[in-house]
Parts: sequence; C-alpha cells; structure tokens
Amino acid sequence: MRARAAAARYARRTARNDLEAEARRRAALAHAAASRAARLAALDSDAADWRRRRAAAADRLRALAERRSELGARLRELREEPGRLAARAAALDADVAAAGAAKRKADDALAEAEARLAAADRAARSADDAAARDREEAIRVEGRRDRARALAAAEAGRIAEAFECDPPGALRIAGADSADELDSADRLEREAARLRRDRDALGAVNLRAEAEAAELGEELDGMRGERDDLLAAVARLRDGIGSLDREGRTRLMAAFDEVNAHFGHLFARLFGGGQGRLRLVGSDDPLEAGLDVSASPPGKRAQSLSLLSGGEKALAALALLFAVLRARPSPVCVLDEVDAPLDDANVERFCDLLDDIARESRTRFLVVTHHRLTMARMDRLYGVTMAERGVSRLVSVDLADAAADLAAE
Repeated sequence: MRARAAAARYARRTARNDLEAEARRRAALAHAAASRAARLAALDSDAADWRRRRAAAADRLRALAERRSELGARLRELREEPGRLAARAAALDADVAAAGAAKRKADDALAEAEARLAAADRAARSADDAAARDREEAIRVEGRRDRARALAAAEAGRIAEAFECDPPGALRIAGADSADELDSADRLEREAARLRRDRDALGAVNLRAEAEAAELGEELDGMRGERDDLLAAVARLRDGIGSLDREGRTRLMAAFDEVNAHFGHLFARLFGGGQGRLRLVGSDDPLEAGLDVSASPPGKRAQSLSLLSGGEKALAALALLFAVLRARPSPVCVLDEVDAPLDDANVERFCDLLDDIARESRTRFLVVTHHRLTMARMDRLYGVTMAERGVSRLVSVDLADAAADLAAE
C-alpha cells in the first residue's frame, strides 16, 4: 500500500506537471489568438481606411477629370480669342474713321450754328428793347387796373352792405342781365326799398339751415353706408350659417350612421339576440329632428323604448351609451348604479362588454355599484367605512394584488 501510495503520489505529481504544462500551453495559445485577433482588427481597420482613401482618390480623379475638361474647353475658347480681338480691332478702326468723318461734318455744322447764333443775338437785343417798352406800358395798365379793382371792391362792399349780396346778385334782383340794361337810379332805389320791406316781412331766417342740411346729409350717407355694410354682413352671415348647417348635417348623419351601427351590434350582444336601431323623427332636417330608439328583444316585436321593462330599458340605454363611446371614445366614463335593474346574467354580459370597450378604447371606467358580480370584475375597489361613529374612512383594494397574495398563501 505504501508503494501504491508512492506510485499514486508520483502519478499525481506527473499529472499536475502535465496539467500545468497544458495550462501554460493553453495560455500561450490564448495569448497568440488574442494577438492574431487584434492584428486582424488592425488589418480590417487599415483595409477600411485604404478603401476610404481609394474612394476619396476616385472622387478626386473624377473632379480632376471634370476640371481638365473645363480647362480644355476654356483653352479652346482662348485660342479663338485672338481672331475675335483682331476682328473687333478692325471694326473699331472702321468706327474711328466714321467718327472722324462725322466730326468734320459736326465742325461745319457748328460754324453754321454759330453764325445763326450771332444773328439770333442781334434779334434778341432788338426784342429786349421792345420788351422793355412793353413792360413800361404794362406797368401803366396794371396801375389803372388796380385803381379800377379798388373802385369795384368799394362798390361791391357798398352793394353788399345795402343789399346783402354780390354785384351779380344785385343785377338778378334788378332783373337785368348786364349793367347796360339797368333802369334809372330813382327807380332802382324804389325797388330796393320795396325788396327791403319784403325781406323784413319774412321774419327771422335760419342761417344754419344749409349747414344743418349738410350735416343731416352726411349723417344720412353714413347711415346708408352702415345699412349697406349690415346687409352685406347679413348676407355673409347667412352664407356662413348655410355652410355650417350643411357641414353639420353631413357630420351629424355620419356620426348617426356610425352610432346606429354600433348600437345594433351592442344591443344584440347585451340582449343575447334581438335587434335595435335608431331613427330620426319629427323633421326631414337632421338638425331639427328628434331621436327615437326602436328595440326588439329576442322573442318580442319591435316597440318603443318606453314600452320595455326596467331591465330592458337599462340594457338598451347601456347599448346606446357604449355605441356613442365606441364612435367617440372618452378618456373617463362614470357609470352610477347602471346595473341595479339587471339580473346576474345581464350583469355578466355588461361586465364583459365593459372589459372589451376598456381594452379597445383605453377608456377608464368609474362604476358606482352595489352588485357583487360587478364589484368582482373590477380592477380596484373603493369603499367608505365608518370604524367609529361619525368618522368615515376610505378603503381601497387592488383585486389583482389581492388575488396574487391569496395565490401566494
């Protein structure tokens, strides 16, 4: 046994040495593999870099090729430029020659014009002398005209003071078209005295009548403008009301059809069969019509909602409510004792429908109920208890957590 133990110890040492040698070899291989992997990664990075550089070089070569073609085209244009410049120089020489000929003609014309200008200067001096004589005569005439105007103004003032009118008005009062047709001064004085008596007999005159008439005319024009604006606004308002009515009818009928389809489906589901539909009654105009609910529970003929039993009315009302919710989902819906008239089977249908609508439309329902089946199907219960007289306390129970705790126990 000692020999076997010694042999075993030797074998163990040999195995341990082999194991250590194998571990060193595996470590060397792992190190070599890591080095090769790092080298491969570096080579991949270098290859990607060279590929990017090759792509950039290709783009640069294409750009240089385009630039070379552009420079070649520009070089061809520049090679053709000396010919065009020579032709342009020849044309300019011809223009210079033509301009020299035109200059000589202009010099001749200038000499002729200067001769005519000298003659015109002599005529202008003669005209200036004549104009000086005419200005002196005009000054004398203007003096006589000013004296005549002053005399006429004095006479007009006297006429205005005496007859309260201007000279043409005095001619009209005298019944003459011009001063040559006037009668003698005595007759005119008598006529003026008669007219003064007639004027005094008329009494007081409203001197603001014309101003008041103008103000009333302006006010009337303003009222007419306001009336026109109001008529135009009424027309626009009527057009807008008509457009809103048409759009309202269209939207109402679309919503009504959608709600009616949901109502028929939900009615059959809550009643376990039968048929229910909505009708617009009372008017052909959807905006003025009333709503009638026609219900036909299983085994009964179609009849008005008012003829149904309490439970059937509740189910029909729930079908209508949920039809509206499906057409226009709401974030929150509060139901207060809606399951009170229902039996257990109908409560089960109601709760199934409530779960489906909450899942489809993500509407949160707050249900006020005393029915045990409804409470059992809710996610969370809230109740009020009175542990002490006059002291109320709110109690909340999460049914999912409670079921998990019960299952864990």
